[in-house]
Amino acid sequence: MNFYAIKAIYLHEMDRLWRTLFQSILSPVVSTSLYFIVFGSVIGRMIPEVSGVSYGSFIVPGLLMLTLLQQSISNSSFGIYMPKFSGSIYEILAAPISSLEIVIGFVGASASKSLIVGTVILITATFFAEVRIDHPLVMIILLVLTCVTFSLFGFLIGILSENFEQLQIIPLIVITPLVFLGGSLYSIDMLPEFWQQISYFNPVVYLINGMRWSFYSVSDINIWISVSTMLGFLLICISSAVFILTKGYRIKS
Repeated sequence: MNFYAIKAIYLHEMDRLWRTLFQSILSPVVSTSLYFIVFGSVIGRMIPEVSGVSYGSFIVPGLLMLTLLQQSISNSSFGIYMPKFSGSIYEILAAPISSLEIVIGFVGASASKSLIVGTVILITATFFAEVRIDHPLVMIILLVLTCVTFSLFGFLIGILSENFEQLQIIPLIVITPLVFLGGSLYSIDMLPEFWQQISYFNPVVYLINGMRWSFYSVSDINIWISVSTMLGFLLICISSAVFILTKGYRIKS
């Protein structure tokens, strides 16, 4: 394992975080704070407790997951697309470093950025709602798994995208609707029976409920199903990223 190469890629990508501090950290904090103000403080006053948890507190895991998914995908996809766009990716491919090590460097930096933003969002949430974490170890594991998994997913998007517009298609048209329809702002038990069954086909439902269980010990989905779903998607993303990078699809051709 070429740790020097991994470190070089990692530090180069992390340096971009400090150069774009406003866009990387302050922007998601402000947007998430608006969600807390509108849904938690204003609408939450008119909604009774959900599963024994106040509405303002109930939506914290969902909004945290929304931020993590968006940040992980955007950081990773942009991080690998820019070397493709500028042509510097060929210097990386020519270096004595394997495809797996390239993935570790880029994805590790993206996941680290998302964890930093997620931590800031979690701290911000305490100013708007009462936040309780019943299972801190499970929460940390789910945070790391989410950031790594969707950074890998974003890495795939960055490789397969041919222009800047394509970088935004999946996050805007697929991920964001799945999060909002995945129980981030409500419990799927509140839905009619038909829509409850439809919701089980939404993979984000399992992620949000796993995170919510780590906070308040309440969930619409068994925690082990949530973790298994995350691990399965992680393995698929790792295999796909290494395979595509090794073959040079959309890079070498």
